[in-house]
Amino acid sequence: MADASLGHMIGPAVVLMGAAVIAVPLFQRLGLGSVLGYFAAGLLVGPSVLGLITGAQSILHFSELGVVMFLFVIGLELRPLKLWAMRGQIFGLALVQVFTASAVLTLAGLMLFNLPATVAFIAGAGFVLSSTAVIMSVLQDRGEMSTAEGQKSVAILLFEDLMIVPLLAVVAFMSPLAQGQSGWIGILVALAALLALLAVGRWGLNPFFSLLARSRTREVLTAGALLVVLGSALLMEAAGLSMAMGAFVAGVMLSGSSYRHQIESDIEPFRGLLMGLFFLAVGMSLDLSIVAAEWPLLLSILVVFMAAKGGVIYAVARLFRSANQAALRRTTMFLQGGEFAFVLYAAAASGGVIDARENALFATVVILSMGLTPLLMLATDRLLRTETSMDGIDPARDLKGRILLIGFGPFSQMASQAPLSRGIELAVIDTNPDRIREADQYGFKVFFGDGSRLDTLRHSGAGEADAIMICVDDPKAALRIVELAQHEFPQAKLLVRSRDRGNARVLIQAGVDYQIRETVESAYRMGAESLRALGFGHLDVEEAVDDIRRRDQARLAAQAQGGDMSGRETLHIRPASPS
Repeated sequence: MADASLGHMIGPAVVLMGAAVIAVPLFQRLGLGSVLGYFAAGLLVGPSVLGLITGAQSILHFSELGVVMFLFVIGLELRPLKLWAMRGQIFGLALVQVFTASAVLTLAGLMLFNLPATVAFIAGAGFVLSSTAVIMSVLQDRGEMSTAEGQKSVAILLFEDLMIVPLLAVVAFMSPLAQGQSGWIGILVALAALLALLAVGRWGLNPFFSLLARSRTREVLTAGALLVVLGSALLMEAAGLSMAMGAFVAGVMLSGSSYRHQIESDIEPFRGLLMGLFFLAVGMSLDLSIVAAEWPLLLSILVVFMAAKGGVIYAVARLFRSANQAALRRTTMFLQGGEFAFVLYAAAASGGVIDARENALFATVVILSMGLTPLLMLATDRLLRTETSMDGIDPARDLKGRILLIGFGPFSQMASQAPLSRGIELAVIDTNPDRIREADQYGFKVFFGDGSRLDTLRHSGAGEADAIMICVDDPKAALRIVELAQHEFPQAKLLVRSRDRGNARVLIQAGVDYQIRETVESAYRMGAESLRALGFGHLDVEEAVDDIRRRDQARLAAQAQGGDMSGRETLHIRPASPS
């Protein structure tokens, strides 16, 4: 009996993982992105096509934990001061976009589809709530999370997530089943729960994780992190808010904690797996029978809603002084409805505000829009891509040098000076034509080539090089080059620039010959100068710097074997005493 039950659970998991590992790499190779790959895989194995999995809705509810954990990780990156600095964007740009789009979509439902006013409002308001999962994934993949435009997108998403609270209250007021004051009571309960969570985050989380850290057991710290995420989410859901909002608040409260990096690395595997499951479940939820029966109306609503929402987003972006290309990219990114639309439509259906057919219709429109968005974004990127002139740029071809230098920014320019001073021949490649031209003005000969491609490495002389210096800006690209070089060019020593301590750990674990964080030596020298400024002698300063360098290397080696908290005993920790 137990074996049968276990098999019943493992079977769908194997099907889902099999579909994902085939579809996602295929779609990425085709340039369509991983999100669309998950959607397609879910549709294929779901009840509408092969029928290998039938419980799409239950899987969707479970996989929403991926969105919850994703927002927790985003919250860890946004300290309260940074969030406060974004208040103008959240309650300015985001408010104008959301309220204007809601009004325009409601009018479209009234005038073009003859929907009752309440139904038109629910349909439009749900479609305005864009997919946090899709957009955040895109921002992370593009490395735009910390850019000005990326921060504007994050602000809009945060405001949309906040809007689920008053929208659910409005649904309660509209419902013929509502009890007079229940909407106000719900708002008060939600505010009380939010304040309670803020209080616990402000005064309880750091002592909690400090207590867990004393056990020196990583599994306990992981369990504590999951407890915080899921407990915050459960509290917010019980108070009528979204689980994702609770996780986000918990993340923000922990963003200043010394345990932030450890918690983030513990949560990351769960977050990635559940996010993929969420996209699979959305694909499985697409009911092709509804599409076949109602396709004229479905397509009409889809086209009108996406066009109306897109027009508002572009106009608001331009109104708030975004450049044309940035406005167009944001428009295509936010064209879809999102996961909170399902929550709003389900609440409206259970409250009798919309019927079951309308719920299925609007939910299908949202799913289709989520599937179309990656395609529209890809098309927009290609249309907006300006071809960079390659005049005067020589491709990497039959290069030779004892050292192959990949990437020629300010860091690698300085790194090239020592071997060049000893007459060592370098082969240098970069992917930025403007940077190559700039280097040429100073007398450097840099060739065009992408070091993350095996054919480029071969043409650049990696097969004969004694050493490969990897100085690219992108940590993922650097790791890809490391993997290729280790497999194809084992004779070459690998010297790699790392972005930060976490990136350095990954490179050490990958087995590179040498890695250096781009700011570490300047930090050593700054500390040394602080001692000189206080009157310490040359020998004392050099002895202190050598000691710190040894301690830092020992700590980094310990972290590569353990976690962020490993090697703490090597740190000098003696805070200033209060006067």
